[in-house]
Amino acid sequence: MSAGVAAIVPAKDEADRVAATVTALLALDDVDLVIVVDDGSTDATAAVAADAEALVVRHPANRGKAAALETGVARLLEEETRTGSDPHVLLFADADLGASATNLEPLLLPVLAGSADLAVANIPRSASSLGAGRVVRLARGQIEAMTGRRIEQPLNGMRAMTRETFADATPLASGWGVEAAMLVDVLRAGRRVVEVPVGLTHRRTGTDLAGRLHRAKQLRDVSTALLARRFLS
Repeated sequence: MSAGVAAIVPAKDEADRVAATVTALLALDDVDLVIVVDDGSTDATAAVAADAEALVVRHPANRGKAAALETGVARLLEEETRTGSDPHVLLFADADLGASATNLEPLLLPVLAGSADLAVANIPRSASSLGAGRVVRLARGQIEAMTGRRIEQPLNGMRAMTRETFADATPLASGWGVEAAMLVDVLRAGRRVVEVPVGLTHRRTGTDLAGRLHRAKQLRDVSTALLARRFLS
């Protein structure tokens, strides 16, 4: 039996929001541990997260989301070994969710009930990026072509999963390709994947130069990760 849920929160320069996110996650009935991985922040993210009662791990330099997630799960294993607890279900949550993270409870339910191995949040379009959706459409189409499953929001990082499912996805794809590649890997492994509507708010990627550069990097990483998987059996 699972000991509960551990939330893994990758964070970079999120001192203004991470405390509210940690507090909201700890308020969820099934979450008994929040691990924040400070991925090379230059602000007070680590100190603020610790003050909010998260376990904190720091990367001295930015290593990217995949590395932060893997570091978080490794730190969780250390804590489970230290306390002798059973393996936790994993909840991945972005650091900028703030108080809206309290809405993640429905995402946990199918995994805790044993009816799904991976649950992906499906958030309102109004809370999504302001881009044209090119990267999402690419990921959606490629995942469907490789697995036969259509996932509406394949790049959504808010996910709940069993430890066995996480193992099927490791090593994680680097950069912004981590979410799409994970779906291909776990679906090919025969895992049960569901999408769950969740009302979340977070910092949206805009249409300015920074937003366009972000989406260009995302397109590059998603394309690279999925192309690699097209040649894997």
